[in-house]
Amino acid sequence: MAQFIISAFADEIAQDLQTQMDVLEEYGVRYIEMRGVNGKGLVTYPLDEVREIKKRLDKRGFKLSSVGSPIGKINITDDFEPHMELFKHTLQIAEIMGAPYIRMFSFFIPKGEDPARYRDEVMERWNRFIQASGDYDVLLLHENEKDIYGDTAERCLDLMKTLNSPKVKSVFDPANFIQCDEETYPKAYRMLKDYVVYLHIKDALYEDRSVVPSGYGDGKVKEILTDLYKNGFEGFLSLEPHLQRFKDYGRLRIDSKVLDMEDGGLKQFAIAKIALDTIIREICE
Repeated sequence: MAQFIISAFADEIAQDLQTQMDVLEEYGVRYIEMRGVNGKGLVTYPLDEVREIKKRLDKRGFKLSSVGSPIGKINITDDFEPHMELFKHTLQIAEIMGAPYIRMFSFFIPKGEDPARYRDEVMERWNRFIQASGDYDVLLLHENEKDIYGDTAERCLDLMKTLNSPKVKSVFDPANFIQCDEETYPKAYRMLKDYVVYLHIKDALYEDRSVVPSGYGDGKVKEILTDLYKNGFEGFLSLEPHLQRFKDYGRLRIDSKVLDMEDGGLKQFAIAKIALDTIIREICE
């Protein structure tokens, strides 16, 4: 039986942890992909402060689905050693938080240059990540992201096959693929499905790259989730609304109570959650 477990980038609701937890609790979400908390990136906190954040989560019954880290989101030409130290710190944070995953990237490629020129360096850096993570009970999740080495399905697959490590899996982000002019389904999904253990839930339009609620764009979120459901997928669907610029509320089949909310993180999260709930309900009927 398939099981979709809902998580969220709660820093898109609000900066402070209290509000994040209040809103997630209201919408029945008990997992956070923690990227930012109380106005700072999680990976920038010293470990003693990370432990205090963990105590607050435990008290309210929240867990992390993943550390939403920025690891690998630097230029491939940047000095790697400081970044490697940040990764080692992030591993310790994941351990304290009991997070099963760390979300990561494969480095920005200089604009206009052939990514193949930097392939070996990308693989070398990722192999160092794998080696450093060996003693930690955590998986490293590569996210497809615009302008990094792994922004196309082909290069994401190249990364998975070349690294060939049980420590490395894929986050599938439909909106990010749309913003790279990739076909999410069936192409990218079928190429990567054997490596996908986690999804970011947001959608986008080819015409202007804008992010829209799931099911209202070209990302074929419903088709992807339907295939996962049929194949018994068990894992996290992490809401990443990115709806700050979305204002076309007239398109939405959503309760007027939500549409009448003041614009902001709470409204954007509510719209994203309801859109995902609608898709899941239709799949399961």
